[in-house]
Amino acid sequence: MRTGSHRSPSPEHPDSAGKNKRNHFLDASGQNPREFHKKRRNLNLAFETETSPLAPLTNPPSLRISNRFQQIQSSCSRKRHAKDHHSRRSSSSKCKRKWVFSSNDACAYKDKLVVVSYNILGVENASKHQDLYYRVPPKYLEWNRRKKLICEELAHYNAGILCFQEVDRFSDLNVLLRKDGFRGVYKARTGEACDGCAIFWKENLFTLLHEETIEFQRFGLRNNVAQLCVLQMSESQLGLELHNQELKPTSNHSRSLVIGNIHVLFNPNRGDIKLGQVQLFLKNAYKLSQQWGNIPVIIGGDLNSLPQSAVYQFLASSELDILQYDRRNISGKLNYSLHSKDKNFSSDYNSTSGMLLHRWSNEEIRLASGSEGITQLQHQLKLSSAYLGVPGSHRSRDSCGEPLATSYHSKFLGTVDYIWHTRELVPVRVLETLPVDVLRRSVGLPSEIWGSDHLALACELAFIDDGNQK
Repeated sequence: MRTGSHRSPSPEHPDSAGKNKRNHFLDASGQNPREFHKKRRNLNLAFETETSPLAPLTNPPSLRISNRFQQIQSSCSRKRHAKDHHSRRSSSSKCKRKWVFSSNDACAYKDKLVVVSYNILGVENASKHQDLYYRVPPKYLEWNRRKKLICEELAHYNAGILCFQEVDRFSDLNVLLRKDGFRGVYKARTGEACDGCAIFWKENLFTLLHEETIEFQRFGLRNNVAQLCVLQMSESQLGLELHNQELKPTSNHSRSLVIGNIHVLFNPNRGDIKLGQVQLFLKNAYKLSQQWGNIPVIIGGDLNSLPQSAVYQFLASSELDILQYDRRNISGKLNYSLHSKDKNFSSDYNSTSGMLLHRWSNEEIRLASGSEGITQLQHQLKLSSAYLGVPGSHRSRDSCGEPLATSYHSKFLGTVDYIWHTRELVPVRVLETLPVDVLRRSVGLPSEIWGSDHLALACELAFIDDGNQK
């Protein structure tokens, strides 16, 4: 008999057994309890017969009922299993973002690294701006759920360096990522804001040689911050002796690099502040690169600017005449659909658009350039966009090659996140973003699968100097 089955009443004392059971098995229809126990004995017999190695070849009615019950149970179990398996398979397929490769031969490069830039959506920002996520189920905004999704996602990318924006739970991330071998540094925004920027790196791949931060408030450029770190690749020509000695900048750090992380001001009306933050950030990155022997620079961040914007143009071309742009629309996010055909604005009134344009005040010029009367911005880094260097699908890329969307909520669908690199590096592959039609079919981000309202950007970069060849 199977352990835990009910024992039948003793045949010597049927009345006593029925009496004892009467208080435990009441029949709502008024059925005689003795009949009830008779049926129960038949059911137990069927149960025992089904499991007994000596079961008869013919099945009594009670056994057929039991077998039928077992078949129904088994069928339901199979259906549930199939449904769960399909659900897991669907979720897994939805989670997959494909790597796309450049025409460069990855095997020709010895020293490569994977970099991720990710605005992870600050907990406080999500709670204070619920109008952006009113269609998103509340459980998808819970931090305990999102942080696990984010770390699980990152585990698939095998990254060496992570640049995070909107970090207001650094200790949580630090605990989770340390389990995967990462070490990180954090810089909180100044003022009343609760979030900031964080850079993590794999300890077995990189050593931190230098760290510095920028508080833009010190320059009258709001409370945003940026980070700059010098990381040394563990397999560099310098070996491991640098780990236990005082590190000083030299010209021999051929396998060191500057990693920059920035979150630019959101306000679309303050193009002067946005440009001021970007030009100061690039200036400091270049200076640090020179101090450590003209080493490569990688920049990740949320620029809060579109690929068609003046901010993007400044990074890509290294120069910008700010008077040629409407100072309200430096990021391209304000009235972009109206101004998209008119890239240059040099007067108060543009006859093509029929719009009154806004001149730059002397104070705005000073904030944008960092100097009085300077309207021609320049930076000395020769930057390329990692995604621009690897062709992708028309479903997820614009006509120039940048992602069509890196962020999606109820009031915005577009690209504001980027990874840039200097000419000493070349992109080997990038992680394709989600197609716009796929994003539009959802109610917005975060979702069941994705832990932020932004998509992580990831690329693998290789050193291209002569000493890198195998």
